[in-house]
Amino acid sequence: MEQAALENPSAAVTVSDKTKEETADDMTDIVVVDLESYVNVELDIENKKGSPEAGHNVHDITQALFQNEDEEEGEEEESDDDGDDSGTDHFNTDKSGTQLQRCERHGINSDLPDTFQTGHLLFYERFKVYQDYIFGDCKPSEVKAFTADYLEKVVESCDWQALWSTDVFDVLVEVCDVDYQDLKACVKPVLPLQFEARGCELNEEAMNTVLEATRHKLPLQELQVVYEESGDFDQTALAIEHLRFFYKHIWRQWDEEDEDDDFDYFVRCVEPRLRLYYDILEDRVPSGLVAEYQSLLENCSQCFQQFLVLRSALSSDSDSEPDNVSMVEGLKLCDQLETFKRKLHIIENPLLRYVLGYKGNTRQQCVQSRGLRASGIKVVHVVTASCTSFQLQSLLNDRLLPQCSTEDTEIQFHRDPVSAVDSCHQGDMVIILPGVYSVTSSIFLPDSISIEGFGLPDEVVIEKKNKGDSFVESTGADVRMSNIKFIQHDAIEGILCVRQGNLNMENCVMQCETTGVIVRTSAHLTMNMCDLYGSKGAGVEIYPGSVCSLVGNGIHHCKDGILIKDFADELDVMPSITMENNVIHNNEGYGVILVKTGNSQAQNVPLDKSEEEPAKEDAGQTAECKPAGVTDPQLITTATTPTTSSSADVQPMSTENNNGTDSEVATTSGRKWQFCRQLSRNKEASCSRAVQDLMDHEIFVSIQGNQFRRNGMGDFGTFFC
Repeated sequence: MEQAALENPSAAVTVSDKTKEETADDMTDIVVVDLESYVNVELDIENKKGSPEAGHNVHDITQALFQNEDEEEGEEEESDDDGDDSGTDHFNTDKSGTQLQRCERHGINSDLPDTFQTGHLLFYERFKVYQDYIFGDCKPSEVKAFTADYLEKVVESCDWQALWSTDVFDVLVEVCDVDYQDLKACVKPVLPLQFEARGCELNEEAMNTVLEATRHKLPLQELQVVYEESGDFDQTALAIEHLRFFYKHIWRQWDEEDEDDDFDYFVRCVEPRLRLYYDILEDRVPSGLVAEYQSLLENCSQCFQQFLVLRSALSSDSDSEPDNVSMVEGLKLCDQLETFKRKLHIIENPLLRYVLGYKGNTRQQCVQSRGLRASGIKVVHVVTASCTSFQLQSLLNDRLLPQCSTEDTEIQFHRDPVSAVDSCHQGDMVIILPGVYSVTSSIFLPDSISIEGFGLPDEVVIEKKNKGDSFVESTGADVRMSNIKFIQHDAIEGILCVRQGNLNMENCVMQCETTGVIVRTSAHLTMNMCDLYGSKGAGVEIYPGSVCSLVGNGIHHCKDGILIKDFADELDVMPSITMENNVIHNNEGYGVILVKTGNSQAQNVPLDKSEEEPAKEDAGQTAECKPAGVTDPQLITTATTPTTSSSADVQPMSTENNNGTDSEVATTSGRKWQFCRQLSRNKEASCSRAVQDLMDHEIFVSIQGNQFRRNGMGDFGTFFC
């Protein structure tokens, strides 16, 4: 045959194609055996024994499915990443012994054996298996069939032991057979009976009764494979773990109800839910949002069960016409179910969960203003773990005696700021003595109170280390805060959020982790003589409809200094901002950046007639890129000093100095957004369109005396969305 192939190349192609067809027909008969780092493939080809084609098939399949000896010598570094997944590549048999860890049963007095540790798989391990081996492009109605097909390929059909784990007992059983289509295993108890009971009595007779009630068939996800060092049951343990995890954390009862077979179930449901699970596990989701998600899941499940019961009742009475009440109730339940599903989808989608899904911490929503005490007494809350006699004397002379001169004032002592604030009513005062106070929960300010540090900000430090919650939330009508340093670690939300009401901050220091200070719509913030740094987002984020006064602050080493969201529509009004004598420096992006809608470009000042002629391009500058049809705004510059600082008092640029921009712009009509920025004089000239004079922008009540230094992308910028 080989000689014929050499003499006739076309015949060789025919033989190769035939071999591929025979290989495809015989794939179902492959049996994989892992023995000391090599692979034996046995093919059940009764009619082809001894033929050259059969041997050739074995070689082709081995090369196609398994790693060869060259990969063992180091070439696996150049192979596809699919062969490097730790523990989840079901065709990676280039190993001896188990690759999984032992899950020891610590603190349990029983003779039950240990099981495989499979609960600590990484995100990419689960993701790879669900995408490549189980679901792929399956539709919601095909989930069970795809899962059964996967299990049939990797789960041993018999002769392995497992622990049957329930809420009341763990029992050692032996698997006799596996029903892959029903995702169940046929089992029998291992005698003598080995078990661990919790709150119940168990014996051999009782166990046989329980198994007979289940027809000796148990769900695979309730089984935990017994640990063996041979590695023969690694893939079985992993497959059952993936099955268990999927039906516990990914699958929803209503998924199969979606009859739309046009979308990919993995992309639409599995991937976002898997990412959300690991984001929650690694504390990347606020605890309030987690609680909201769990509540939505429970409500959606209850609604779906009610809907099923009603639908079943209507189906059983198919001979009679359904009454109007049942139909109306069914439509109402269906509408509620769709609402719950839509909210769940928003939270599961990482791009939407913070934009649309999270309206504040659940605890914050429950905290309401306590108002005045019924007795009319005001309280001064003193926070200190310990203090010296000199500190106590100074506190009495400087703060307590002036505040407690009347009989309607009391003094209470606390060890941490959170308990002090939680005890406050309207009009109370919190005085924090020098020290470092570590808090684990958020500080909510629903009442008009005053909080001040008794000393310099670096001496009065409040530090928050745990993830998932905001640091300070202010909703009080008139809250005052001074002389405190806030330090944020491993955070998800901003260091301070003014959701509503008025917050007045003075002489505070904020060491941020994510976003800095957020001023929501209708909220008022007055921040004087404060220092803010370290934000991975904007130092100060200002929403439409808010009022913000920033005087004498330092905002530095953030992603952007101040982010102003000027996208007001019919329901919102523009923010009202005062910026005076601030020093905004060393930010990665812009000193001040405005976010505007695309139609805001019509507000730009048009070019003078003298500027309509094309100007030659200066050295070091390139043509500006913008969408076609957009008219260039009037160019402006900042007044700079030899120390590379620039004032916010900006003036229009004269036509004599307008040769730095080429009017021959490249059209990019396919873009949906663009950046415009004003450059600092301390940076080399580059390609960009300057924003209009901020002095003339109506969102600024006053803007003067500000200094901008060494901001990475410029002092002022505009982002059109």
